[in-house]
Amino acid sequence: MSLTVRPFESADLPWCGALLADRHRRHREAQPLLSARYADAEAAVAELTAAWQAPEASGAVAFRGATPVGFVLGSPKAAAMWGPNVWVDAAGQAVTDAEVMRDLYRLAAARWVDEGRTAHYVIVPAHDKDLLHAWFRLGFGQQHAHAIRPASRPAGGRKTGVLVRRADRSDIPALARLDIELPLHHGLSPTFSAGRMGTVEESIAEWTEDIDDPAYATFVAERDGKVVGSAIGCAVEKSSINVSLARPDHAGFLGFAAVFPGARGAGAGRALGEAVIGWSVDEGFDSVVTDWRVTNLLSSRAWPALGFTETFLRLHRVVGY
Repeated sequence: MSLTVRPFESADLPWCGALLADRHRRHREAQPLLSARYADAEAAVAELTAAWQAPEASGAVAFRGATPVGFVLGSPKAAAMWGPNVWVDAAGQAVTDAEVMRDLYRLAAARWVDEGRTAHYVIVPAHDKDLLHAWFRLGFGQQHAHAIRPASRPAGGRKTGVLVRRADRSDIPALARLDIELPLHHGLSPTFSAGRMGTVEESIAEWTEDIDDPAYATFVAERDGKVVGSAIGCAVEKSSINVSLARPDHAGFLGFAAVFPGARGAGAGRALGEAVIGWSVDEGFDSVVTDWRVTNLLSSRAWPALGFTETFLRLHRVVGY
């Protein structure tokens, strides 16, 4: 039966939400630590409605005859670092047949590009290889990974001479310099991130105000008496990108980790990751979430080695090149 594709409308929310709930139920078979709530059609419709109500949201829906077979829905983010963008977030797509996504994108992307939005981002369930392949054949490549692991203590690693402890006010100068290390590293090959580079002075001011905030657990790694790295743990609700269907219930979040260049490769990063996972266990979380740029060779190797498995992949395409 031939495929009909048209623009997304408010009246499509109930059946698109049902498709989204079905997608999430299949996703949880591969990743049971994800929230069960979105397998309920009512909850899925609520998430999709919120996405539809985002400023300048638009998309497409597909039918075979009278049967709905898929949708895609995107909206722009305000942050300048993403370029003239549109995002298909975790609740923004579902199909009964992965190939249908290529037809949906064809219609939706025509409007996005007409609006001048040429940087396209899409969050795709990591387990769905057919859907990922459909996006790859639309010119997308992987930029980022979201991942999860149970809140259980990792097996002890080799002796490294690294001491990890909770940070205190005497560590603020080192913490501020480490804040700069991550965006500095991301600006280098092969990541080439366009993220804003702050200053040490700005970070010192922020740490002076926030270091005692009980919502965050800050750790430092020491080697030979010197701070060489830091990491931060918190509840996943503090994360601005692990949201909607990508946010598990009652999860800890490994939100930041950095090691000075001269200390890398000696086990400090792993020790810091283990500390945040251990803190998550002590706090009673059910799981631990993190995310990374896949072109960051350090984090894309360190976090899977600590047992994190991918839940969603962020794909990216720049139109016109």
